[in-house]
Amino acid sequence: MQETMEDIDKNGDGFIDLEEYIGDMYSQDGDADEPEWVKTEREQFVEFRDKNRDGKMDKEETKDWILPSDYDHAEAEARHLVYESDQDKDGKLTREEIVDKSDLFVGSQATDFGEALVRHDE
Repeated sequence: MQETMEDIDKNGDGFIDLEEYIGDMYSQDGDADEPEWVKTEREQFVEFRDKNRDGKMDKEETKDWILPSDYDHAEAEARHLVYESDQDKDGKLTREEIVDKSDLFVGSQATDFGEALVRHDE
């Protein structure tokens, strides 16, 4: 959370305001009209991210943004791995399906970036 605050808080006031929040994701570069997704992100900031409605995210609001309490990262990563690798869509992974998508598993936090894979011989 601290790293995110330091990266996005450009004016160094210890908060992330709307422009810093948007600026981290989108650079206008002379475009007159913002894409629709940027408008949606502005609404997200105002409606959900800035919970106390003071125009900026404090440390607690930033923590809720990057580490939502109702989101299980391990489960989401496991679901992603199965979805991407399960070629016959039976809900189970065979050795061949895992090997075919080994790049996904080696790059995944769920396998500790491949370390968990070398502890098994099957």
